[in-house]
Amino acid sequence: MHSPFPKSANAVMRGLLLFIILFIIGAGSFAMVYRHSPMATGEGAEILQPLPFNHQHHVQGLGLDCRYCHTAVEKSAKAGFPDAATCYGCHSEIWKSAPMLDPVRKSVEENHPLYWFQVNRLPDYVYFDHSIHINKGIGCVSCHGEVSQQALITQQRSFLMRDCLECHEAPEKNLRPRAEITNDQWRATGSTDQEAELVRLYNVRPPPITNCNVCHR
Repeated sequence: MHSPFPKSANAVMRGLLLFIILFIIGAGSFAMVYRHSPMATGEGAEILQPLPFNHQHHVQGLGLDCRYCHTAVEKSAKAGFPDAATCYGCHSEIWKSAPMLDPVRKSVEENHPLYWFQVNRLPDYVYFDHSIHINKGIGCVSCHGEVSQQALITQQRSFLMRDCLECHEAPEKNLRPRAEITNDQWRATGSTDQEAELVRLYNVRPPPITNCNVCHR
């Protein structure tokens, strides 16, 4: 019986199947690479704020401690953002007529909060408590980078799960004395004795990395 398909049909089908397989592999590889790229994670992205707060000037230049503005970081899951009253405490006397500080003055006069844009953001299903990390000897620099060197704050880590696992598998590498928690220029000596002492001092016992519901809630 005469076949209704041309002789080239088998070759066309093989080529089509090969194309589909390669397309699936290529699409999967692209999705994997994109998921871990700065385009997806936001790493290195600059986010403009309602007023141009220069961290480098305030931290390195003036010596302000992180906790001066992020007042809740030692006792709450969230670090907190500064309100207008905090800014106005200084800027009612210094640069009090500068146009760039109009949002601060307006916030104080109208009694409404400053709306800061969050730079470092975790997925909604991930729970992270700033206070437990700070009180267990993890410095701000471990997640936020050298803030004292950043005029405009950028996201310094991908905040993918691998970042958390790297620290939880060897927390002693990120521990520091309590007095150096907010000092992003402090460097560990690399001494295993110092690491062991800090682990003992803070009673560091991270939950097993297989206990998923500690972070995924």
